[in-house]
Amino acid sequence: MALRSMRLLLESGDGSPAKEYRIQDENVEVRTLDPGSVWWRLTREQLSTHVEHNTVVAWWLERRLGWRRLLQACVEQEPSMVNVAENTNHPAL
Repeated sequence: MALRSMRLLLESGDGSPAKEYRIQDENVEVRTLDPGSVWWRLTREQLSTHVEHNTVVAWWLERRLGWRRLLQACVEQEPSMVNVAENTNHPAL
């Protein structure tokens, strides 16, 4: 199997700093290529926006993660109702 790049570099046409995306420890992270820039994790909402607008980032992620894992990363999970139910004493019916 060929090794696929887990980084994507996007250069801007308007002179703003380039952005670099990576997949790190099951997270999608981004940074600008400025001196002293740091990586930050994309939120589910940011990932969803890329998918909704069919960006190059979404295309790249789909090929690296697969569409199911990308969709899963975009879906906001509600607080677990199982945990709430387990911590609640219910009277016998």
